[in-house]
Amino acid sequence: MTAAQVQGTNGVHPSSSKATKPRFFEDYGIWKQAPVLIGSTKFESLPDVKNIMITGGAGFIACWLVRHLTLTYPEAYNIVSFDKLDYCSSLNNTRMLNDKRNFTFYHGDITNPSEVLDCMERFNIDTIFHFAAQSHVDLSFGNSYGFTHTNVYGTHVMLESAKKIGVKRFIHVSTDEVYGEVRDDDDDLLETSILSPTNPYAASKAAAEMLVHSYMKSFKLPVIIVRSNNVYGPHQFPEKIIPKFICLLNRQRPTVLHGDGSPTRRYLYAGDAADAFDTILHKGALGQVYNVGSHDEISNIQLCRMLLKEMDIPHESEEDFHKWVKYTHDRPFNDHRYAIDATKLRHLGWDQKTSFAEGLKITVDWYKRFGEDWWGDISKVLSPFPIVVEAEVVSDKEEICDEPQVPKKRKSPG
Repeated sequence: MTAAQVQGTNGVHPSSSKATKPRFFEDYGIWKQAPVLIGSTKFESLPDVKNIMITGGAGFIACWLVRHLTLTYPEAYNIVSFDKLDYCSSLNNTRMLNDKRNFTFYHGDITNPSEVLDCMERFNIDTIFHFAAQSHVDLSFGNSYGFTHTNVYGTHVMLESAKKIGVKRFIHVSTDEVYGEVRDDDDDLLETSILSPTNPYAASKAAAEMLVHSYMKSFKLPVIIVRSNNVYGPHQFPEKIIPKFICLLNRQRPTVLHGDGSPTRRYLYAGDAADAFDTILHKGALGQVYNVGSHDEISNIQLCRMLLKEMDIPHESEEDFHKWVKYTHDRPFNDHRYAIDATKLRHLGWDQKTSFAEGLKITVDWYKRFGEDWWGDISKVLSPFPIVVEAEVVSDKEEICDEPQVPKKRKSPG
């Protein structure tokens, strides 16, 4: 297949089987002012890889890989970004590629077998990165059916279609949350650790992994599973804590922490994540699982202090701090921390290049410049527990207070 065939219609191939959502295709030109951000790795191209399908390609992490592969390997790989354009997607994330001969966008849904198969057959797909998923934990407590449908059934559709056309690589993107909560005194978890998810989102991703594993065993599908810790950076929809808090502070509004703000997360800059996936494509072994992790572990309340400092907002006194940091009730269950060991991936040559301080500075600058316009009106998503109704974000009416909310006592395991 030639690059011209992959190009489609000016880089965009809407599925013919459903009406498109006009607001997602509106172009106000904001993307033209933004820097084109990619990773830093470059490998010798693989002879058996030519046409790469990336699901969820208009979403956050996947769009970084779409841009990176399209621009880093213009003569080697054709990239097909497949996305249904859900509430958290934006074509602005990849519009800068529309004039590239090795890029196209396909408007399709992973839970629609005919659209998935049409894309794979039309573009002679040999390699798949399966990112597309419902991924916001807060939403999974109230709409768990939707998470099962997209993350489990959607993955099943992808696997069956990939089996049918005979892909050479199926790289399934999972999450460190499938391991469950890690105690402060526990060792970092290896790829061989038991999966023990604690929320509906993580459970749906673990279930999807079981399907991926079964297709590898039953049908010899050539798969790789990737489990990453939290990724942050420009292009992330502001339902997640870092972009949400930046946008709130940029509006001169306080941040709102769940519970007491004590849970910690490890954060990896999106450019380093793109490098990890590029490394796994070129150096990873089929049938393996790879953790993608950083060592930057930060509590939610510590994150607030770092953001206030980066945005030059006075917060040293207790009075100033409480002006900008408020609290609301916690999730039904909020894992205290996750911790994974990425030694196996580092043995392939990958390593974290961007410190959290450096990545946060880049991210704050990007959201101050583009965060208010990239996805349209983001006002409703900035509430503590927004909900999504038919691809539209609706604000919650949760109570906000000045004091930390004491988390519920938990039973000790065993």
